[in-house]
Amino acid sequence: MEQYVRAQSTAGISAEQLDEGLRAYMSKVYGLMSMAMVITGVVAFVVGNNDAMLAAIFGTPLKWVVMFAPLVVVFAFGAMVNRMSAGAAQLVFWAFSALMGLSISYIFAIFTGMSIAQTFFATAAAFAGLSLWGYTTKKDISGWGSFLIMGVIGLIVASVINIFIGSAAIQFAVSVLGILIFAGLTAYDTQRLKNDYVQMAYAGAHDWIAKSAIMGALSLYLNFLNMFMFMLQFMGSQE
Repeated sequence: MEQYVRAQSTAGISAEQLDEGLRAYMSKVYGLMSMAMVITGVVAFVVGNNDAMLAAIFGTPLKWVVMFAPLVVVFAFGAMVNRMSAGAAQLVFWAFSALMGLSISYIFAIFTGMSIAQTFFATAAAFAGLSLWGYTTKKDISGWGSFLIMGVIGLIVASVINIFIGSAAIQFAVSVLGILIFAGLTAYDTQRLKNDYVQMAYAGAHDWIAKSAIMGALSLYLNFLNMFMFMLQFMGSQE
């Protein structure tokens, strides 16, 4: 509440204008995220149901490029976004979402289409509830950030190690922790985006809002997709 009052008094905007701007900002974030999910889903479905394409990608060393390229792109994107226009940043986001679709396309060769759909809708319901809580709660959860980011780093390291070890116990632990960590990040990032908008309105940084919405959509997109992939380990039925 203090941020709202400060934004109004300093930037000279009314509560109605601030609320309207915040709703428009969050709608754009969720819209961009949803579009990215559509692109990812279409690419994953098309490639995942084409045996020749799957063999060409995952039956050759190219699979390592496809698996690790999204990680490289997302870090590079975060480092370069300040030098991009909003239009260029959005195009990179679309390209990244297509690359992610390529990297997870193998799930259609392993799991049944029905179990993938069920997991997707379960993830969507959980994501919606967590994001709504993060948006509406009066509790300050900004302190979660450092612990959750450390958890993500640990997950990445454990997942890479387990590619070579192939331990079922490690995979189970990673999946459980992954669901919890990205559930927490969903609520945390939603509250962070809300607070970031208020701070930008307070500072009058209107030029940055468009790119901020793209980066916010990327954060929520990654939370959703990772939560979906980890939940699929438990809910997915193999072919």
